[in-house]
Amino acid sequence: MISRWTILIDTLYQGYLLPQVFWRERRRWCQASRRIAAPSIRVYYGYDHIPGTGEFLAGGLVKCQDLQKAFPNVVASPNLLYMVTSALPPFAITMAREAKRAGAKIVVNQNGVGYPAWCPHDWQRVNRPMRKLLKLADHVIYQSRFCKESADRFLAPCSCPSEILHNPVDTSIFVPRANRDTDKPLTLIIAGSYGAFYRIRKAVETLAILRHEIPSARLIIAGRYEWESDGENAGDAVRSLCRELKVTEAVDIKGTYTQSEAIPLFHEADILLHTKYNDPCPRLVTEAMACGLPVVYSASGGLPELVGEDAGSGISAILDWNIEHPPPADLLATAVIKIWRQFDIFSRNARNRAVTMLDIHPWMSRHQSIFESLMRDDLI
Repeated sequence: MISRWTILIDTLYQGYLLPQVFWRERRRWCQASRRIAAPSIRVYYGYDHIPGTGEFLAGGLVKCQDLQKAFPNVVASPNLLYMVTSALPPFAITMAREAKRAGAKIVVNQNGVGYPAWCPHDWQRVNRPMRKLLKLADHVIYQSRFCKESADRFLAPCSCPSEILHNPVDTSIFVPRANRDTDKPLTLIIAGSYGAFYRIRKAVETLAILRHEIPSARLIIAGRYEWESDGENAGDAVRSLCRELKVTEAVDIKGTYTQSEAIPLFHEADILLHTKYNDPCPRLVTEAMACGLPVVYSASGGLPELVGEDAGSGISAILDWNIEHPPPADLLATAVIKIWRQFDIFSRNARNRAVTMLDIHPWMSRHQSIFESLMRDDLI
């Protein structure tokens, strides 16, 4: 929980910076209202620097990383603001208001929202900037049907054009490993940013149960611990859990990784274990599927939309906005065994689903159409 003192200090600090931010954004967007016969698309993503594939970055910014290959990040005099709600910059609303005032177009990529089960004490504060942003938007992209459902419920239905575009993957880069070693022990992987310890706890418990049936099974833990501010304490909790369940020798803790490091990481594993409840639309899952990894997951949030019935195995979960329902470890272990016995079929299905339904090229083309349409509207 965020303390009242932290909120007070943050509010005072933001109040001190706000006038500077206001004039900075007014200068940035002052050119947006200048109309020309055929407006070029000049996109700003809310940050002066979007990290490259070899740099660490917040998950939501991966989409901006993709988009800037076709639409470079224009820091000075842009005419379109593209914001991802899971990676909003400081003073996002001031930025959006100045962009709107100058005549720029605003596209919002809406991820999940705050709600009592996920963020018991601060969910309303989390939602406040997103609610304001949706009112300013000219077009809203929801990352999944679940994202739209939760935004409609906890923010408000948007009044501008909107659509659902699932998080994509470049299937020409994220590919299965060339030669799979069939003698290698079954290796599970759990990855991403961990906002709650239960995600790792469920994975380690699953491994402990699984090793009764498949003694050589292993688990890779990769990603960033975010459930507490002290990363060392969080790491100690993970190592302590592994010792408690007597699987230390079977667990490989990798730590954080970059986009370019993700592919060889997936190539070390066979099955992705995704234990997060109500995950809106994790890019991690699409990347793993493109690499031929079937997914064992909590069948909640946007996961069923991504994985379907043939690219993995989901553990049923009720939709509850007040209490989280992590998948039971015994059911996760049973699902892993089911997939392992038909691994080649599930692996092919995962790859095919990524290629046919989640590839980045249609996603990029649709963005191009949206941006061009907004620029044409400028001339009407």
